[in-house]
Amino acid sequence: MAQRPKPKTKTPVDYVKKVRRLNWDGLEALWTKIQERNTKGWAAGKAFEHLILRAFELSDVDVTWPYDVKLADQIVEQIDGMVQRDGLAALIEAKDYDANLNVEPLAKLRNQLLRRPSGVVGCAFSSKGFTDPAKTLAQYMSPQAILLWQQPEIGHLLTNTRDFKAALKKKHYWLLRTGSPDYDTRTDALP
Repeated sequence: MAQRPKPKTKTPVDYVKKVRRLNWDGLEALWTKIQERNTKGWAAGKAFEHLILRAFELSDVDVTWPYDVKLADQIVEQIDGMVQRDGLAALIEAKDYDANLNVEPLAKLRNQLLRRPSGVVGCAFSSKGFTDPAKTLAQYMSPQAILLWQQPEIGHLLTNTRDFKAALKKKHYWLLRTGSPDYDTRTDALP
């Protein structure tokens, strides 16, 4: 069976090549640089975006790198990435801001999910955290499902468990079971 062509990437190939040279230890070092705001050689936010996708790739997940979606030759969406494995597909929204994320990136991700089959989930990654309004809004996005990933959990996954696939499955399970979008895989606890 012929493989479908992947969407054309919006990211210069050098970012993908650059991050693909990194193993888990390299990602851990890049994470430290992101936290220190010292990502020389990366455009704003790109180091974090690519770190997340590479972590999924190292976890044996199929990754689609950042790409644009066009309708009638107009860009209508800019997707940070997509991951897919074992029947679970997720759009990735990764934000590296100095402050906790507010509702706007979640609203953007929800709109992207509205254009896709209902089985696709959203994963919102923040290098810091989320505001209380964002956490509340994420609970009421159904039928669009958005999972929240933030600094402490991301750091733990990069330095300890090193398995984003298992974390995605666990977060998705708890979202289905309890409706909670921000299950913490570090503590195996709901907020």
